[in-house]
Amino acid sequence: MKFLINPNRFNQTADFLLKPFFILSFLLLVIGLLFAFYLSPNDYQQGSTVRIMYIHVPSAWLALMTYVIMTIYSIAALAFKTPFGFVINTAIAPIGATFTLVCIITGSMWGKPMWGTWWVWDARLTSVAILFIFYLIIIFINLSFENRVVREKLSAIFVLLGSINLPIVKFSVDWWNTLHQPASISKLSKPNIDPSMMTPLIIMTFGFIFLGITIAILRIKTEILSRKVSS
Repeated sequence: MKFLINPNRFNQTADFLLKPFFILSFLLLVIGLLFAFYLSPNDYQQGSTVRIMYIHVPSAWLALMTYVIMTIYSIAALAFKTPFGFVINTAIAPIGATFTLVCIITGSMWGKPMWGTWWVWDARLTSVAILFIFYLIIIFINLSFENRVVREKLSAIFVLLGSINLPIVKFSVDWWNTLHQPASISKLSKPNIDPSMMTPLIIMTFGFIFLGITIAILRIKTEILSRKVSS
């Protein structure tokens, strides 16, 4: 597992994984989109609008997962003096921001026909908007400060501050009365969703995961190279 904290080991492992992960993400997304938009049924209440779920839900999960990874690496970088943690944060923050933006846009598209409005300031939507703002702050810090030590520590601190918001994003629909529906897959053994919809959702989720990993590998390799060139 040294490739998770060592840049040289990471590059070696990344070179081996990059092509298979790209192929996997491509195949899964093609198959998932085929199931989602042609083979899965319409919802009895939402009609064809429910198909937005196959983009919205995976992007929401990836937005959270990316921030969780950044939080872990921020702790490693600040508490255990692991410089590679700063590299990870710089590289994957734009990926997390992109997934969060996709989540917000598709959520608005889904909410308009269901709620009659593009946006409401309820707990789930507001906490996701705050998550997006934290991503933007971290990206801004990484682009603005010339002193690398200052920007790395400051961005890691903001990552940890933003992590307070993560349980609010996850459990807001359970803690407060919101327009946003509760989680449909809270129990893998008995999800509140029909298998005909569950199958493409799982395929799309893994497609998004492998896509995110592929882009992350490319960005981390680029970040490692740029630091070698500038040093």
